[in-house]
Amino acid sequence: MPEATINTGIYKLFPSPRNRHREVFQHEVFVPHPYALVDPPSYGPQGRWSLFAAHRLADGKNGQLVTFELERDAATFQARFVPD
Repeated sequence: MPEATINTGIYKLFPSPRNRHREVFQHEVFVPHPYALVDPPSYGPQGRWSLFAAHRLADGKNGQLVTFELERDAATFQARFVPD
């Protein structure tokens, strides 16, 4: 059974059950809206991605962390994402 949480030293992460890949990719976007609908496939990423519920350890802020394999996918997501 996989780990229920991942601790990166910066975030405590809880993987989304929708993830095809349970890894934290290099390019990260923290969304400080824990209940916002975040649907990475709707942004048309070219590479792999993962979504996590996240607790930022430095300030205790809860939100979501979207990680992308490709930098351009992270940039596209960050530019287009608007919380609902």
